Amino acid sequence: MRVLCHSPMANNLFDIGVLLFLIALYLSLRQRRNGERLSLPPGPKKLPIIGNLLDIPKGFEWVTYHKWCQEFGSDIIHLNVVGTSIIVLDNEKISIDLLERRSSIYSSRSRMPMINELMGWNFHIGWMPYGDNWRLLQQEFNATASIRFRPLELQATHGLLRALLDSPDDLDGNLRQMAGETILGGTYGIEIQSKDDPYIKTAAKATHTLFTAAVPGAFLVDFLPILKYVPDWMPFADFKRKVKEWRNLASDMVNMPYDAAKRNIGNGDAASSFILRSLQNMDESRDIKVQEYIIKSVAGAMYTAGSDTTVSAISSCILGLLENPAVVKKAQEELDRVVGLNHLPTFDDEDSLPYITAITKETLRWRDVAPFGVPHLLDVDDEYMGYRLPKGSLVIANAWAMLHDEKFYPDPFEFNPDRFIKDGKLNPDVKDPIHAAFGFGRRVCPGRHMALSAIWIAIASILTVFDITKARDEKGNIIEPSHEYTSALVWSVLFIEANANFSPSS
Repeated sequence: MRVLCHSPMANNLFDIGVLLFLIALYLSLRQRRNGERLSLPPGPKKLPIIGNLLDIPKGFEWVTYHKWCQEFGSDIIHLNVVGTSIIVLDNEKISIDLLERRSSIYSSRSRMPMINELMGWNFHIGWMPYGDNWRLLQQEFNATASIRFRPLELQATHGLLRALLDSPDDLDGNLRQMAGETILGGTYGIEIQSKDDPYIKTAAKATHTLFTAAVPGAFLVDFLPILKYVPDWMPFADFKRKVKEWRNLASDMVNMPYDAAKRNIGNGDAASSFILRSLQNMDESRDIKVQEYIIKSVAGAMYTAGSDTTVSAISSCILGLLENPAVVKKAQEELDRVVGLNHLPTFDDEDSLPYITAITKETLRWRDVAPFGVPHLLDVDDEYMGYRLPKGSLVIANAWAMLHDEKFYPDPFEFNPDRFIKDGKLNPDVKDPIHAAFGFGRRVCPGRHMALSAIWIAIASILTVFDITKARDEKGNIIEPSHEYTSALVWSVLFIEANANFSPSS
């Protein structure tokens, strides 16, 4: 016979009591591990059991982390969230020392229960240990191999220009179509016809949930994996209710285009693509199903590796151009001089357009698309600068802080491409922001070469065709652009469509 408790308060108190007991037991088992010979890096004061759980910022974490580093006078700080150590690196030299020079022990990813197990992103190599899957993606996206995407990028950019003429009030949708045409075409051989294409819509929704959940501290279950077993009716199990929809999105994102690509291959009308090349080159002496799973997993990661990065960067660039009409004028003068009137730029013009390259660099410095990237996982106990860095720590490289360091970039919050130019050429004495913007070590963003070329050609083409000015209201008054951004692993500017006016250049 089932016994019912008629007191919600009693039920909640019992649930909370059980949870606290489990937390205490879990932490006591974890803390038996290593002796504490050296001190940990400085950081906010930790409470018993929960540590810094209540201190974890709920948005724009990179800003808070930087403030803590300044407060404690250290470029490396430590937090503890219910037993999980978080190491924040606020300095590029330290990030290179640890994540690159010691990459053999800093190249793993934390197993995040929310993403890997509950949401179904276990296929995504971004959260897999370094291995064959990761190397396959690196091979497809390395500097040489990424060139094969350039014809698609050029074609998609020309489509973007037409879309901006027809529907300038839907910049986000137009940019997503451009990115989708390139990535889905190059990965699956799928031709995208409109911004409402189901593959783009599904991938955009799925990617949004991924980047929301990927921020450390977004969900407590990532620090207390035992919570994944709680029933979804419990008061603190809202995350269990979210994952029902989110898991389906992840599954559709990886399976829908892959199944379509295989159908096209079976019908004999498949376009050249990563899927076609990979399936044709499978090793018959190895397990075919395992190889197919790896190919499908890598393909599923390609959209998330390039789409939102490209959309975020171009949107931020347009915001920076709106605030700096002199930059627009200077860029258009360079384009007129090099490309000429009635012509569109191509990748062959890149070396002759240093100011467009400077705008690209400044965009990725000013509003870097992934302010702290995906955390690295420390595989073993380590020591650095006299500090103890515990095994199992999440290591965050705060790229936002590095790219806004006034020692290297005076007036860092100003959008100023001229900082990279000297005597009409790129200035080699100015620190290149591309390194910090795309991550460190073996886990550097695999899609960086493709993203850079897509951003560059889009900026060059938009400035060739359009004058970009601030929008006006019904009374003719200038609308000052909003600098409001979403807060996620990849952040994006909001309301840019309402702030920008694209008019054909004279």
